[in-house]
Amino acid sequence: MKILLASNSPRRRELLQNLGYDFDAVSVECVEVFPDQMPAKEVAEYLSVLKSDAYKVLEKDEILITADTTVVLGEEILGKPADEEDARLMLKKLSDKTHQVYTGITIRSIDKKISATDVADVDFDILNDDEINYYINNFKPYDKAGSYGVQEWLGMAKISQIRGSFYTVMGLPTHLVYGLLKEFEK
Repeated sequence: MKILLASNSPRRRELLQNLGYDFDAVSVECVEVFPDQMPAKEVAEYLSVLKSDAYKVLEKDEILITADTTVVLGEEILGKPADEEDARLMLKKLSDKTHQVYTGITIRSIDKKISATDVADVDFDILNDDEINYYINNFKPYDKAGSYGVQEWLGMAKISQIRGSFYTVMGLPTHLVYGLLKEFEK
């Protein structure tokens, strides 16, 4: 079976490659919207299914992987920041708090579709203005949910604890992907 990863994320590509899979990266055009009343913990998986369903050219010998990551503080979803000020506000909200990171994945062939979500609790230390400005100016987190990358300086310096998979926070729960791909081999 040929594996297709529908993601523009270099982090997801790196993780799937490090997991030992050969794959082709493909693009999916999809408007990422979800119902207003949907519980925040369900959004990542819903969007991964939406992306999967938007990919219309799946062949008989192919498996498609899609994923979506949401950062949730309380019931508020912190998406990708619109600009520098938005990133600053998100990071101030996350300062000295615990939030959840949900990554939903969908794996689909012509005959089968499986979706799952993994969650990790992430504890941030206090972020002062200088630290927030340093991070934004040096790492430009505009393509990251919640305005941060766990693998970057902010994650190394200011995350005190993660309960759950580091890779879920990074954007691809590799243990779930591996297990679900095994299901497709049966």
